[in-house]
Amino acid sequence: MTSSYIFLTPPGSAGTRLDETRVIRDGFTWFGLLFPWAWLLFHRLWLYGAAAFLLQAIGGALMDEPGLWPAGAAITLGVNLLIGLEGQNLRIRNLAGKGWNEDALIAADTIGIAEDVYFSDRAADPDTDAAAPGWENKSRPNGPHGQATSLGLFGFDGGR
Repeated sequence: MTSSYIFLTPPGSAGTRLDETRVIRDGFTWFGLLFPWAWLLFHRLWLYGAAAFLLQAIGGALMDEPGLWPAGAAITLGVNLLIGLEGQNLRIRNLAGKGWNEDALIAADTIGIAEDVYFSDRAADPDTDAAAPGWENKSRPNGPHGQATSLGLFGFDGGR
């Protein structure tokens, strides 16, 4: 199954420090779902981790009260789902707030393939005589714009 991988470069680098590039898979995280505040603290998201711990503690306290257990369970489950679904985005936004640059977004089956694609043109030796592949954008066929769909689904522009 294909995932999206976001490549972040350190602040102030123009692609020169390749060894410090961070790769984050944009998607669901099981550890974030099962252990949300611990996952956040592991990834150095201190404020979010403390907020998740506090909300789970409130949810646990509400589940102990008669008649309030559905509210407590909803709060606890909501925190778990939120971190499981959006935890990676919190990591990306935290690094972007510290000055890291989102350099590329690559869709690949594994992180190894994504790294190969990302670093293939950055690690090349400039003295080689190998011909560069033609990656120019080709012009689109003369047809109605935005009417193509993928597998019968909605197009990206919201049309059918």
